[in-house]
Amino acid sequence: MKWLVLIICACVLAGVVIWRQSNSWDKVFPRDENVTVQKVHFKNRYGIDLTGDLYMPKNKPDAKLPAIAVAGPFGAVKEQSSGLYAQEMARRGFIALAFDPSFTGESGGAVRYVASPDINTEDFSAAVDYLANRGDVDADKIGIIGICGWGGMAINAAAMDTRIRATVASTMYDMTRVTANGYFDADDNADARFATKSALNAQRTQDYKNGRYELAGGVVDPLPDDAPNFVKDYYAYYKTPRGYHKRSLNSNGGWNKTSALSFMNMPLLQYADEIRSAVLLVHGENAHSRYFSEDAFKKLKGDNKELLIVPNASHVDLYDNMEKIPFDKIESFMRENMK
Repeated sequence: MKWLVLIICACVLAGVVIWRQSNSWDKVFPRDENVTVQKVHFKNRYGIDLTGDLYMPKNKPDAKLPAIAVAGPFGAVKEQSSGLYAQEMARRGFIALAFDPSFTGESGGAVRYVASPDINTEDFSAAVDYLANRGDVDADKIGIIGICGWGGMAINAAAMDTRIRATVASTMYDMTRVTANGYFDADDNADARFATKSALNAQRTQDYKNGRYELAGGVVDPLPDDAPNFVKDYYAYYKTPRGYHKRSLNSNGGWNKTSALSFMNMPLLQYADEIRSAVLLVHGENAHSRYFSEDAFKKLKGDNKELLIVPNASHVDLYDNMEKIPFDKIESFMRENMK
């Protein structure tokens, strides 16, 4: 009887452990049992501690594997789209690192919820630092994937970091262009930019007085009836169980209002024409943001640059729609250009 009680207790405890493990998955996408994931930490050259989820094939061979660092969208966290991309690429045989950029998610940075075209480009290179020094990674076969606003950061990183062999920018935003000029360049004039900068600098004065940074707000909630379709698409991802995450800026209070200042006069794609490594731009046919990739592609030079327009896909479809994200193409592109 004593042993029976012990066995029953052990089974109950095992069940509790299994239940806790199954409920510890904090991503917005389903877990792939063919992939393992572990938390990792690394520093960028500004000394900021970055946190990532490292995805690896479950039956990883002894040989060194190609690796990919993934970040984005702008205002998202690694438990959202970037984690989904990383998990899928790991399933396909890569070591993939989805990380939270500086000042967001589980990564460090004393001022929270601020973005920087310089520091966030550096975050990609810091991820390359980490991957290149792992014993199971082939340091000559490292690529990056940037989603949405981090697509522009990825292109900027590729223009600076010669260790990056292949870059994929998916449903890309050029955050410097849209911040300085507005959507579709509607405010591309000195007077409009002066008005924006005046408002942001007035906010700086107020923030200092208040001793805190005013947030810009995440995706609008409640959703207005007359909201543009792309805003409705953002709402459907960030504000519903489909993609909501407690650490996501877009799902909650958003960036600091003054975060936009450094994007006003630092064009991310300034040296895109000097990228010698391979670049694949992926965008949805129906995406409001499609012009960012089409114009970026015009800047790129060389026969190892590609633009792929996904039929009948919106901007947000390329966040998590597994039927729309062209993973077969992304995989073949990475493998071909990591040789």
